[in-house]
Amino acid sequence: MPRILITGCSSGFGLTIAQRFLDEGWEVVATMRSPRADLLPASERLTLLPLDVTDAQSVAAAVAAAGPLDALVNNAGVGLLNVVEGATMEAMREVFETNTLGPIAMTRAVMPQFRARGGGAIVNVSSSVTVRPLAALSAYSASKAALNAFTESFALEAALFGVRVRLVLPGSAPATSFGQNAIARMGLEIPEPYNAFVMDRLGALRGASEVTEPEDVARAVWRAVVEPDAPMKSPAGADAVSWFREAGLPVA
Repeated sequence: MPRILITGCSSGFGLTIAQRFLDEGWEVVATMRSPRADLLPASERLTLLPLDVTDAQSVAAAVAAAGPLDALVNNAGVGLLNVVEGATMEAMREVFETNTLGPIAMTRAVMPQFRARGGGAIVNVSSSVTVRPLAALSAYSASKAALNAFTESFALEAALFGVRVRLVLPGSAPATSFGQNAIARMGLEIPEPYNAFVMDRLGALRGASEVTEPEDVARAVWRAVVEPDAPMKSPAGADAVSWFREAGLPVA
């Protein structure tokens, strides 16, 4: 029975991805900073583990406790909605530590067993803001663009050992706790000249007719893990698909 470790399973995309793999009969190691047994239905195929992807000891302990794995999904991430002059350097560092360096740390931790076995799959959940830039998301966009570049380059290294590495790029999900947390991080530090502009961007996100649902992401991740011919970059969500098409990128 295949076994997968998924980061950031406390809500939204991660929670739905974990449920999808459970439904498909996989053994699932669902990780989150503070594990809660009530988030997913009890199953002998489900293991809950604490994990902070920004902490080296936490990463090592979680991967050791997870045991042999067939796949890794780096989903844990944080958002930041603010202009560059308004966001603190501390907040921007948190975004890069979690969204870029966290997946790299997890990849380094699982790669030795994948390399030794000669197989495995790693899927990094990025963002479609790397395809269509949006205002007031510069630090977040940069962290995900860096993740994209890492993933595409590392995929060439991993392929030497039969390990597949892919990207899933969701669109906007303002209804999830991720979106709400991104909004919360803007705090009260928006410089006055930008205030109306940021509020307008926020209203546009909330009122968008096309959005990404967690099920869209779970479906794209499932395909990226199990289908050998899955594209390097897969959009997830109606808005993400539209942005890919506008940018002239293929939508499989």
